[in-house]
Parts: sequence; C-alpha cells; structure tokens
Amino acid sequence: MKKMKKQLPLLVLLFVTLITVAQTETNERKGFLFEIGIGGGIVSIEDSEGIQTFDDVEGAFTFPEAKIGYMLNNNLAITAALPGTIYEFQGNDRHFGGFIPSLQYWVKDRWWIHGGIGLAIDGPALYDINDANEDWNFGCAVMASTGYEIYKKNNFAMNLQSKVVLGRAFLENDVDRDAVSFSLGVGLSWL
Repeated sequence: MKKMKKQLPLLVLLFVTLITVAQTETNERKGFLFEIGIGGGIVSIEDSEGIQTFDDVEGAFTFPEAKIGYMLNNNLAITAALPGTIYEFQGNDRHFGGFIPSLQYWVKDRWWIHGGIGLAIDGPALYDINDANEDWNFGCAVMASTGYEIYKKNNFAMNLQSKVVLGRAFLENDVDRDAVSFSLGVGLSWL
C-alpha cells in the first residue's frame, strides 16, 4: 500500500498528460473518403398493385452499404452513398437501394450526420438472379443517417450508424413500389 501511495502522484501526472494530449490532438480530415458497412434492420414495401402493403414489416439485411466522397473542409464531405436493403418479394430475394449524392457533416469530432436525395434502385439480390427475378426498376430515394466513430486511428475509423431510406421505384404498366427501411450497422471508413 505504501508503494502504491508513492506511485499515485506519478499515475495522476500520467493521466493528466494523456488527457491533455487527447484534447489537443486534432483529427484533420482531408482528401478522399471511402466507407463500407454492414447491418440489419427492418423494411416495409408497398406496391400500387396491392400485392404487398406497408402493414407487412420484415427484418432485413443491409448489403451492400458503401460510401465514397471527398472532404471539402475538416467537417464537411460531398459523398455518393450506396445504401441497400435485402427483402423478400414473392419468394425471391430482392435489393432496394440507391445511388444517392449526399453531404456528410461532422457535428462533433466523432459524431456525423449524413443525407441526400438520388436514384432508387430495386432489383434482384445479386445471389438470387433468375428468370422470375431479373427485373430492375428505378425511381427516386431520400436518405438520412447519423453515426458515431467508436474507434479512430490515423486515417481509419469504425462507426456505429443508423440510417433511414425512403424510395419509390417505377415498374412496368404504371405500377410503382415504395420502400421504407431503417437500419443499424457498423461502418469502416478510410480518409
């Protein structure tokens, strides 16, 4: 115990030094941004033919999730997001996602918000392309997300994120398909 009391001032000094260094360290973001992510959530699909309605909510897997962009300044990036949700429709796995030009803003050093509007894409899941499930449909989508970087080292960060995507894809014969998805996931990004 006496030895510990003698080492206590050294431990306090070390702790204060680490806090000071951590607070003065700046995380400069510049250049290109690349992120991949994976997660899960819920999705609700409705089509104008009445085959599926928003009353039916199903668990969903988010894949692929990708984002590329460029830092305009230390807190703001212009990005192109590729959100995607796998869902089941008439016994086939399909993918509702998009290509969404967007902006990402760091509100705090580790917390960011992200959103945009762009192209909705409704197509077969890449692993389930067959004759009955080969149609691709396009429309408009809106996305909003937020995330918190739980780990940062040099130009790498791991974040926990949530995302909402709303979209409409236009099918043949004046039919449309609407989708709403909410997901939670993990993202790995490089700056």
